[in-house]
Amino acid sequence: MTQNPPVFEALPRDLSAYRVGNVGVDYVHRFESGQPGPHVLINALTHGNELCGMVAATHLLDTGVRPRCGTLTISFANVAAYESFNPARPFDSRQLVHNLNRVWSAAELDGTADSPELARARALRPVVAAADHILDIHSTSQDVEPFWAYPAYARNAAVAQTIGRPPVHLVMPQGLGSGTPLIQHGRHGLADGPGAALVVECGQHFLQSAADMATAVALDFLAHFGLIEAAPGRPAPGPQRRYELLQTCMVRTPDFCFVRPLVGFEVFAKDALIATDGPHEIRALCDGCTVMMPTREPIVGREAVYLTRPL
Repeated sequence: MTQNPPVFEALPRDLSAYRVGNVGVDYVHRFESGQPGPHVLINALTHGNELCGMVAATHLLDTGVRPRCGTLTISFANVAAYESFNPARPFDSRQLVHNLNRVWSAAELDGTADSPELARARALRPVVAAADHILDIHSTSQDVEPFWAYPAYARNAAVAQTIGRPPVHLVMPQGLGSGTPLIQHGRHGLADGPGAALVVECGQHFLQSAADMATAVALDFLAHFGLIEAAPGRPAPGPQRRYELLQTCMVRTPDFCFVRPLVGFEVFAKDALIATDGPHEIRALCDGCTVMMPTREPIVGREAVYLTRPL
């Protein structure tokens, strides 16, 4: 499947100045206000080529954002993959071996398998576990409108709806369906867990608009929990659209192919053919079946597409 080459408006920068943090884990920086309040984690670079989170995290650090109450932690997750970035193959630096956003179960973290991503997740485990609220900043391979993604817990929906930017939500009643993401690690994966944990997908990886969205949402998230003052004159949230994840479809064979080029948010009627995968077919599960995050380059064992329905 032929894809247009990406436009590079944002590119990696040297992060070596941020390596030495203050919690004993590289690329993790924590700031305590000394006042009562929540512990909020802003996490970037769960995937190495999702540059918007790097821009947001460095903005917070470079501009001296500090909490007026509670605790702020800022982390860069998969720096090893990030440092492998090659503009000739910019999507390859998503990961080195494992998808760092699928390994956050106790079985994976306590298991015997090893990789750069598993080693990093194990190092970050106490950082993630310590946070009351988590914003994990991501971006998409295709140029689509930004959206939230989160388990279907009321505490998550309330935060996303109150912030209201971006105004689109992907709600996951049964989780992701292809592993355990960072925002469902430990207590954050429990229906009665104590805090909110959300992903924000900010737009296409290498666009400045995605970096701007990531920075704005990070500041919104901190303001929502009272760590910083809200930006003056910020408009009230407008209309919002919510989608429910019905199925995560994986690539099973090297012959995977969509029936037509897809970027995301295309709508299919019930039973309409969306893709073929060798002898297998992926068909719309309902009327109004909306595809999200269709793969740009099918790789066996990775996600092909998410099938959703509007709520």
